[in-house]
Amino acid sequence: MANTSVYQINKGINTSIEFKGLKAQYIWYMGGAAIVLFAIYTLLYICGIRSYICVGIVVCLGIPMIMGIYHLSSAYGEHGVTKMLARRNIPRYVKSNSRRIFKTSTINGKVTG
Repeated sequence: MANTSVYQINKGINTSIEFKGLKAQYIWYMGGAAIVLFAIYTLLYICGIRSYICVGIVVCLGIPMIMGIYHLSSAYGEHGVTKMLARRNIPRYVKSNSRRIFKTSTINGKVTG
């Protein structure tokens, strides 16, 4: 009895999700932008503005939003925006008015110096 099994090779298992050029978290950003634009359209329509004007306003707001998300995706990559935001929180220099921290140090929990 010969038991031959055929297994498919799953290429790209550890790669990030990509949809029409958008990578990873930018897909969520695009979904959020779509929800915000839909909410703007409904609010304008409920306020009594004609639907053609509502569509024009949403298109004028949506095109720069979509272009901005695609720009962030291509410029910063999969985790780039998160890294960019984290880099902003790192201080450029550390200012110290005293040398006391350098004179005393701890080794294995004991103060030396």
